[in-house]
Amino acid sequence: MSKLVTIYGGSGFVGRHIARRMAKEGWRVRVAVRRPNEALFVKPYGAVGQVEPVLCNIRNEHSVLAAMAGADAVVNCVGTFDKRGKNNFDAVQAEGAERIARLAAETGVATLVHISAIGADTESDSDYARTKAEGEAAVKAAFPGALILRPSVMFGPDDGFFNRFASMARLGPILPLVGASTKFQPVYVDDVAQAAVLGIQGEARGTYELGGPEVGTLRDFVDQMLAVIHRRRLVVNMPFWKARMIAWLLDAGSFLTGGLVANRILTRDQVRMLRHDNVVADGAQGLSDLGIAATPAGAILPDYLWRFRPAGQYDAIKDSARNLRRSS
Repeated sequence: MSKLVTIYGGSGFVGRHIARRMAKEGWRVRVAVRRPNEALFVKPYGAVGQVEPVLCNIRNEHSVLAAMAGADAVVNCVGTFDKRGKNNFDAVQAEGAERIARLAAETGVATLVHISAIGADTESDSDYARTKAEGEAAVKAAFPGALILRPSVMFGPDDGFFNRFASMARLGPILPLVGASTKFQPVYVDDVAQAAVLGIQGEARGTYELGGPEVGTLRDFVDQMLAVIHRRRLVVNMPFWKARMIAWLLDAGSFLTGGLVANRILTRDQVRMLRHDNVVADGAQGLSDLGIAATPAGAILPDYLWRFRPAGQYDAIKDSARNLRRSS
């Protein structure tokens, strides 16, 4: 019988890429998510019955254990940007990570892959970064042979990075940025998935920081995005003090509504994270140590950002027609 991998958060941005790759490798894939009915799109990744979404809440011990039953490998892709509520930073990224790793060790799972993030630090002033580091520590303690992947900001179809700024660029002539001079090293999501596959198959262990081939400021990458979507915008760097004020007001609005109006624009924790560079540390193991050639953003962005161009998929045709009129 084919081997089985359980992917917690397998319908998310990186999880779905791992699920697709594991299905191609011939594994059975169990996608553990809170809302299986919203994850049915993963089923066509493999043959009939090969990829199945199942109900799981990583805050519940029995739920995690049930999703793990019979698995040869486990992947934890679950993360959050929610500071409040039941699925907050501590519950998901620290306690949830510990629970998955501990139960995987107790049930004899052969391999474990944990998706963390560059910048994970127990001393960080960011709750996101702090809980990511606490989750890493818990995984190492419970499952010493785990593969821990720490990607920089990930890009690819449906990402929350380039898509977000491209969407903002359609709103007006000015594009405000918080942390415009902060350095990033965006990594292609499928490169991260490829690294995870190596861990699932027992070919890699330890901690790896994953970044793409290009290091630049946030403004550099926004300029690259603007060139791809054929838009000119005045990029303005918003001072951190002003960003903190705006984030405080947005967080307060979310708090006063009891979370009914979620702050998905800018949180105080995100402002704290944007003060720190998000690049692979000197001496850290990376994609090249796993035998993976990092994919440049320029090779992928046109494939999914074309919808933000002034004429969408017809932008190139309009340019050609304009050139024809000039030549005639």
